[in-house]
Amino acid sequence: MSKVFRPGSVLPVIVFVLLTSVSVQAQDFKRQYKNAKDLFDEKSYSLAMESFKPLIIYDVNNPYSEYAAFFYSLSAYYLGYTAVAKDNLLQLKKLHPDWDQMDDVNYWLAKIYFDQRQYFQGLLQLKSIKSSALNEDVASMQRAYLSQIDDPETLKMVMEENPDNAIAAQALAKAISKQPVYQQDAALLDQLISKFKLDRNEFASAVKPASVKKDRYRVSLLFPFLANTLEPTSATKANQFVIDLYEGMKLAADTLAKQGIAVDLLAYDTEKNVDKLAKLLKTDELKSSDLIIGPFFPEEAKLVQEFSMANHISMINPVSNNSAFLGDNPYSMLFQPSFETLAIKSAEMVANTIGNKNCMVFLGETAKDSVMAYNFIRKANQLGLRIVLTRKIAKENTSVIQPLIATATDYDDNKMPRNFRIRRDSLGSIFVASDNTLIYSKVIGSVQTRGDSIIVIGTENWIANEASINYDNFERLRVTMASPNYVSAHNPAYLDFRRKYIRKHGTVPSPYARVGYEFMDFIGKVLHQYGVYFQEGLHQAGFVPGYLSPGYSFTNSRDNQYVPFVRIINGELVQLNLKK
Repeated sequence: MSKVFRPGSVLPVIVFVLLTSVSVQAQDFKRQYKNAKDLFDEKSYSLAMESFKPLIIYDVNNPYSEYAAFFYSLSAYYLGYTAVAKDNLLQLKKLHPDWDQMDDVNYWLAKIYFDQRQYFQGLLQLKSIKSSALNEDVASMQRAYLSQIDDPETLKMVMEENPDNAIAAQALAKAISKQPVYQQDAALLDQLISKFKLDRNEFASAVKPASVKKDRYRVSLLFPFLANTLEPTSATKANQFVIDLYEGMKLAADTLAKQGIAVDLLAYDTEKNVDKLAKLLKTDELKSSDLIIGPFFPEEAKLVQEFSMANHISMINPVSNNSAFLGDNPYSMLFQPSFETLAIKSAEMVANTIGNKNCMVFLGETAKDSVMAYNFIRKANQLGLRIVLTRKIAKENTSVIQPLIATATDYDDNKMPRNFRIRRDSLGSIFVASDNTLIYSKVIGSVQTRGDSIIVIGTENWIANEASINYDNFERLRVTMASPNYVSAHNPAYLDFRRKYIRKHGTVPSPYARVGYEFMDFIGKVLHQYGVYFQEGLHQAGFVPGYLSPGYSFTNSRDNQYVPFVRIINGELVQLNLKK
């Protein structure tokens, strides 16, 4: 007798097996999650990540997928894998937008964004948090991170997006109050204090009173005079440029006195010694300065910056182009354009005056060369110039320049190059971000070989040593130089200065003596016009004509933004007629 298959008798067994299997799987998931969470609590984050990872995969029987993904991300964060943590938290938000712990996800995403200084994204994540239980945690995070922002402009943008955020308002008020008076937005500070009921005294204590005008100004010079090494001879000294600069400044101070502007120059010898400088900065006499001029060397700058900020005394360097001199000190200025500004203005000049937009860039191995090349290329790209080649040249390998620029591809009957690897007239300009004579002279020589229309752009430092310059080549090739210290030889003011200097010293003024005179004339007049914190007036004045030089612009800047460009025409330097 055959056996009859009855489904009803088999089903209970199948259901029991399935339920048992599900129960076992659930127990396995629970055990795995507990083990992983224990590792996390013990701060064994690498092991925790490995343990959470398989639990992240979705399974209908796994209730821990979202939790595993969350703690996996936190483990990555604590291990320093910030990108992994952020990517996984964002993935968790996308896949499980209705998870009941999403406030915690947004909180940690905000923390990551704040760590990366993406303040707007961080605040956006905090806005997504719905639980009032996290209000204090949210406020603490905002206070911790927004208080780290020193830039008022960044905080102003934060306030634009979050106009009722009291914590952001307090951070902005503090940032404004830390600025020198000439930079403060007093109206905005008052508005913040009133609207958010802030303690006015808290924000008034960190700043000095508004700029004041005086009958006499104490200007302290921190110069490396090296007085102990000077000999009473007419021979050129090792620090001749310092002496020349000082003599030019003294002559200008004498001239200012006749105009009713009294400036007392107090000279201090730093001896090019950091320890000596540190001792000088401890003297009460220096703390009574209205302005500090110097120092000259990068290793000295930090000490003077700290002194300047602590005592609310402006400082300015008359000869440096190095923006490191400025640091984070809002009281510091450069009389000269920074290296960054020289490069940016050079790119603007090329874009505005040279029709062929193809450009090459050469630089040497110094940090200054890299700064100039980077800023020129960045600005050039913004202005639509095409940088076809950038090459860093080692000092022992300048021989590579000529083949790069002037490798001929064919010759005429007289064995003269007829065309080149870089086709004739296919290149508009070459920017040389270096004052190394070997580099720029090789570039100029190579362009001369080509005989086409390429314009070489450099700086006035190329003609500092006039004896080594071939004026005919510079003129024929229309070599163009950024020249912030340009003075026309026919300027009546310069001729008057020259006569006065020769009469007093019996010698023709050097370029540094001329810069010293121009600098002191400028500083004396702005002190007289605007007071001890003259920067605010300069920020708003726009272009300011110079006495010997064409002029200056410090509009919203701590270095001179006006850069004349010159060429040699008919044997003398002539300023190109470019817009200010």
